[in-house]
Amino acid sequence: MKFIIIGLGNFGGSLAEKLTQQGNEVIGVDSRSEKVVALKDKLSHTICMNATDQSAITHLPLKNTDIVMVCIGEDEGANIMVTAHFKNLGVKRLISRAINPLHESVLQAIGVNEIVRPEEETAERWAKKLCLKGVIDSFELNKSYSIVEIVVPEKYIGKTIEEVKFRELHNVLILTIIRDAQEKSFLGRSKTVANVQGIPEPTTMLQKDDIIVIYGNNEDLQRFAKVKYE
Repeated sequence: MKFIIIGLGNFGGSLAEKLTQQGNEVIGVDSRSEKVVALKDKLSHTICMNATDQSAITHLPLKNTDIVMVCIGEDEGANIMVTAHFKNLGVKRLISRAINPLHESVLQAIGVNEIVRPEEETAERWAKKLCLKGVIDSFELNKSYSIVEIVVPEKYIGKTIEEVKFRELHNVLILTIIRDAQEKSFLGRSKTVANVQGIPEPTTMLQKDDIIVIYGNNEDLQRFAKVKYE
């Protein structure tokens, strides 16, 4: 995939590095030359540019970019301005960073629905969300192994854990299943809640919209995630 990361601070720089390490083409943009120089050998491309200048960002390869991510964190005004510029330019997918709830509300008001909260979510988790199709959340145990939550691939709906052969065919372990259930609130209204099923039995059948929690090597997890699109 092709990414443009605007803002190469601690979060943006780390995310850009991890996306590059996972085989993606990443263009890192920052107005500070020292940030650009520090990452020039670690990313596909780095550009020193003031992204608040809309005429300047129009020269970026936006049509060929899958995701533009605004990671500016030091200046909320600049973050909002840059995000608005990319929104107006109609990029394929736009994700922006929020510093606080008010900032998040402003981003939502200009039409940005995918928002990063670095204080709550790490670069590692976002790298997996962006690179592994269908991944909802992840927890990195070390550089090689992770636990991820992923929507069950369509081809496995209606099959049992034993039939899927997670360990034998995919070299991953299924830890549990998260399945929506209906509960009554104290006012008597019905609401949908995520219900963790516990350790699944070999005979447990996978259902549509199930979220499976799996553990394994990052490369094996990535291969399994691609099954959904085969």
